[in-house]
Amino acid sequence: MPGSYSSLLCHVVFSTKDRRPLLGAEVQKRLWDYMGGILKRHQCTPLAIGGTADHVHVLMGLDRDQCVADAVRDLKSNSTRWLHAEYPDLSGFAWQEGYGAFSVGIAGVERNKAYIHRQGEHHRTRTFQEESLAFLNRHGVEHDPRYVWG
Repeated sequence: MPGSYSSLLCHVVFSTKDRRPLLGAEVQKRLWDYMGGILKRHQCTPLAIGGTADHVHVLMGLDRDQCVADAVRDLKSNSTRWLHAEYPDLSGFAWQEGYGAFSVGIAGVERNKAYIHRQGEHHRTRTFQEESLAFLNRHGVEHDPRYVWG
C-alpha cells in the first residue's frame, strides 16, 4: 500500500485533581468546545466530549502520527491553561495525573457518543469510581483496585 491510512478511535477518561467537582455547567459547555479545538489543532478528530463537574470523557480519532499519551498531555495542559485564563476563580484547577484510554471499533462510535452525552443522567446512580472500575474490568485491564485512586 503506497499511502498510510488509519482508523484509530479512542475513548479517554480523566478527572479533576482529587475528583473535585469544579466544572459547573457553564464551564463544561465552553470547556468541551475548547477541548475539541485543541484536538483539531493536533490533527485529532473530536467525536464526542462530555462529562460532569469532576471528570471528562473524550471520544476521538487519533491522527496516524499521534499517540494517545501525547494527545492527552496536550489536551490536559492546554485546557488547564485556558481554564486559568478564562476563569480566574479556578486558578487552583488541575487535572489528575493519569487517565484511562480504551480502544473503540467503528461499530461502537454511536454507542460511545450516546454514553458520553448522557453523563449527567448516568452519574445520578453511579459514581465516577464505579464507572472507572467498570471500564477497566470490561476492557480486561489488569489493576489492583487498592491503587487505582492513588
